[in-house]
Amino acid sequence: MTTTAPAGAPQRRDSTPRTSARSASPARRPMTASRRENRAGLAFVSPTFLVVLVVVVLPITWTVLLAFQKAKLVDIQGMGLFGNWSLDNFTQVFDSAGFWSSLYTTLVYTAGATFGSIGLGLIAALALRKPFRGRGLLRAAMLLPYCAPVVAVAFVWEVALSPQYGIVNDWGRRLFGWDDPIAFLSTRAYEVHVLGVHFDIPLALLTVIAFEIWRYFPFAFLFILARLQAVPDGLEEAALVDGATPTQRFRHVLLPQLMPVIALLCVLRFILTFNKFDDVYLLTGGGAGTDVAAVRVYDFLTARYDVGAAAAQALVLAGCLVILLGIYFKFFGNKVQEEA
Repeated sequence: MTTTAPAGAPQRRDSTPRTSARSASPARRPMTASRRENRAGLAFVSPTFLVVLVVVVLPITWTVLLAFQKAKLVDIQGMGLFGNWSLDNFTQVFDSAGFWSSLYTTLVYTAGATFGSIGLGLIAALALRKPFRGRGLLRAAMLLPYCAPVVAVAFVWEVALSPQYGIVNDWGRRLFGWDDPIAFLSTRAYEVHVLGVHFDIPLALLTVIAFEIWRYFPFAFLFILARLQAVPDGLEEAALVDGATPTQRFRHVLLPQLMPVIALLCVLRFILTFNKFDDVYLLTGGGAGTDVAAVRVYDFLTARYDVGAAAAQALVLAGCLVILLGIYFKFFGNKVQEEA
């Protein structure tokens, strides 16, 4: 016997098709802890990646592209990423007058300023290591050359070394009996007489190197002093009991402890000094034998309005720096790690 629903009653729908549709759709997998950590890591790294991409990668890429194109300053806005590729810019750089001499000047300037600033910082750190009255004030005063604006300190040096009204020449005439004032920043070669021997010294270049040493020795002073404070006192006390002299204690106890820091300072100061522009340009403008490679890049850009040649010069400078650092790590990197 069959029953029929009364008229007007709602018809009951079969739920079988809906159930089968649900079972057919794949269920979403729950997110595991590793996936959540990966997403969180990407979220934290993304801002840094974008900053590096915009500030570092894109300018370097644009410089490389310009180095292989004929790019003048007036045409830079209408240029695309790809143009007429050639090696004419590099040929112009290598064949330009004074390129190899400027590279030699850059190496001398970099080596002298790097080793001089680290050596002076080491001496200052050893001198101010032990406690005495006024040590804190003297340590703070050591940081003044590094903290002061480069424009201000360069102006002070220009005034002090001026042949007309400089205090250095005034002291030289009074204390050392100089007959004529010396133009420290505009004399390429100065004749010196020592024990009857006459030879010329690059006075302007040595003056710029001295300025670089004076300005950046506090950088080395901070690093070396921090490492000296961490050296255990027992090492020096044991060497003192064994009868070691101060020179022996420095050579066999302190210096091995300082070698990793000194090696790091050498790399950092070499890179920064090799690319230095503002100090040299403010003091001499690149004249009197101080035409370093960074000043030549600026001259290519401003005097010749040749952006492509300036970019090629910058790439050559970067390549030289990479080669020199590769030689350093090849021959000295393992030795420094063993001493550390």
